[in-house]
Amino acid sequence: MKLAIGGPLKLAFRPWVEGLENVPAEGPAILASNHLSFSDSFFLPAVLDRKVTFIAKAEYFTTPGVKGRLTAAFFKGVGQLPVDRSGARGAGEAAVKSGIEVLERGELFGIYPEGTRSPDGRLYRGKPGGLARVALATGAPVLPVAMIDTEKIQPPGKVVPKLMRPGIRIGRPLDFSRYQGMEHDRFVLRAVTDEVMYEIMKLSGQEYVDIYATAAKRQIAEAAKAEKEADKAAREADRSARAALARAEKEQAEKEKKAQ
Repeated sequence: MKLAIGGPLKLAFRPWVEGLENVPAEGPAILASNHLSFSDSFFLPAVLDRKVTFIAKAEYFTTPGVKGRLTAAFFKGVGQLPVDRSGARGAGEAAVKSGIEVLERGELFGIYPEGTRSPDGRLYRGKPGGLARVALATGAPVLPVAMIDTEKIQPPGKVVPKLMRPGIRIGRPLDFSRYQGMEHDRFVLRAVTDEVMYEIMKLSGQEYVDIYATAAKRQIAEAAKAEKEADKAAREADRSARAALARAEKEQAEKEKKAQ
């Protein structure tokens, strides 16, 4: 996949990279990145010599049929790890378990603390469950990563990407050994997550929004729904007004005809 995907990707888009020297040549490390586009999980591994394992929803690996098998093979090839989002605590526990297993093998683990893609290019509050717990449970260093302009290459819903240069900034590793053994303290988890998000914000230059991206997506969806309903109501009101005007004109015409 490095040759089949990474090579052509770098040749076509020519991504620029800063901070490659911060990625260790060997041993475990966590790459905590902002998330602007579906393509983030391809550009970051493409510029690194080492394999990066990300987590992905299990549906990508369980779809039946030829297309499903090809999709599963592709995601496995590019270092995606299936996570079952069902159960009481869903993807959170699965992500923690998967991340610990990857790091215990001495590999690189990639995670998006926001939990989902940014709906508008801004940086949203990090979720404390996955990133912080994995970091504290393993003692692995956390490298903040900023993806630059990838949302312009492939906006949500767009299939054909736009040819332009994205950027990747990799920050210096963050050490959270001072919190070792405190992975179940919610205040510590929040502090670790916020520190990582602050470093990502500095690297990316994004505007920070102190709410979860999932909540922002709901707000955007609700606003779009309300706008659609208001537009529908306005169209219906316009049709009703036109119909009433037509009836009034018809009645007036009949009155004038009778008068004549």
